[in-house]
Amino acid sequence: MIFVFKTNVDSISKVKKVTPKLNQLFPNSKWNFDLEDCDNILRFECKDDIIEKVIFLMKVIGFECEVL
Repeated sequence: MIFVFKTNVDSISKVKKVTPKLNQLFPNSKWNFDLEDCDNILRFECKDDIIEKVIFLMKVIGFECEVL
């Protein structure tokens, strides 16, 4: 499944802050940020429905995140 989120992660330094947490919580998923997109897209490829977990994690570490 592919999930797409709108975020306020708008720089490489913010991606570096998020990376360890995403890798820890979702070790079997592929994900990436598109910082050139106006919505600062976070795209996930995984087998499970992770929408609520991603949104919760991003908010806990101080970022906005909503599913598109």
